[in-house]
Amino acid sequence: MIKRSMKDSSDVLVVGGGPAGLASALALRQRGATVTVADAMKPPIDKACGEGLMPDSLHDLGLLGVELSPEDGAAFEGIRFVDHGYGNLGTDSVATALFPSGFGIGLRRQSLHARLVRQAQAEGVRLRWESHVRLTGVDDVSVAGQPFRYGWLIGADGQGSRVRRWAGLERGSIVSRRYGFRRHFPVEPWSPYVEVHWSKRGQAYVTPTGPNEVCVAGVVRDAHCRLDTLLAEMPRLRERLAGGKAPDGREEDLERERGAVTLTRRLRRVAHSTVALVGDASGSADAITGEGMGMSFRQALLLAECLELGDLERYDRLHPEIMRLPQTMARVMLGMDRSKVFRGRAIAMLGAEPTIFARMLGVHLGAESFPRFLAAKGFEVAWRLAMAGAAVGELEWRG
Repeated sequence: MIKRSMKDSSDVLVVGGGPAGLASALALRQRGATVTVADAMKPPIDKACGEGLMPDSLHDLGLLGVELSPEDGAAFEGIRFVDHGYGNLGTDSVATALFPSGFGIGLRRQSLHARLVRQAQAEGVRLRWESHVRLTGVDDVSVAGQPFRYGWLIGADGQGSRVRRWAGLERGSIVSRRYGFRRHFPVEPWSPYVEVHWSKRGQAYVTPTGPNEVCVAGVVRDAHCRLDTLLAEMPRLRERLAGGKAPDGREEDLERERGAVTLTRRLRRVAHSTVALVGDASGSADAITGEGMGMSFRQALLLAECLELGDLERYDRLHPEIMRLPQTMARVMLGMDRSKVFRGRAIAMLGAEPTIFARMLGVHLGAESFPRFLAAKGFEVAWRLAMAGAAVGELEWRG
């Protein structure tokens, strides 16, 4: 790394102070770089998301120096799929899988951001909040109106990244576009799982975020759909959420709804010259995977390793490996979203074969390789899907 001593200079300038930017700053500080993070907002920065960190994400977050425990929010031990009113039966189809090891933690996005900010301060990251970054000509960058000198510039500024456009890294494709929204409800979590509720319009993710609170994040294809509309298709979930009392005794949810766009985006390149992208700026997988944070943490760790070697080409080459599995899982799960028949068969099969569901969850978390799973269980999964479809069809016909 090139060491600099000027006030408005650093080895690395990170544009964007969300989790991806702070994670990158922490990873770089661990390797001795001077790092400045600049963001036009001030903490804690919030965003509409499901607020659950899977076991693999917690592991990578620990490598960055941030250790979370269930006391920081609420622990969950697996995933549960609930398909509301499949077919003509008027019943829910349910499938549950435990994590192969460890547990996940649900906590407010603002709480996670505050923890990352505290760790960055402790590690000596220079934090420039409410500081607009101006990008003009080649290497012409200013922070809060002052020219800024850097060795490397990291774009961690989200889906609509200005850094990505400025660096000429826009080439790529958007594979899917959906819409998400989030609200917290003051109810005691009724399940030790993150529950993914499926209906015609989309999914509702229920994540425990405290002893008396759950986060409900909806993801849909229709930009005009809102959470109340989605929950109308999920009467049993709506009943569980109804009647929760806020701290002041009002019978309502804790806040107004927050929304965001969720994409599956692939980029041709994520690094060029002295510029690299991380987090959603570098591509993304649909929120249906629940792996957005985990991908950002892994990218941050890889980026720091490559910058220490002075080799951004290596980061550009290895970055797709981090994205490949989540984007593959996104394709499969979006297929379930689009096809009622496929979804019904898949969830019926997973419910009848929890060991298969557990192994698929292990693949999703990186505990088992996808090729190994296909070699061992691929034919069985296809057979079970066919049998589940036949059984469901027979039940519907009889109904």
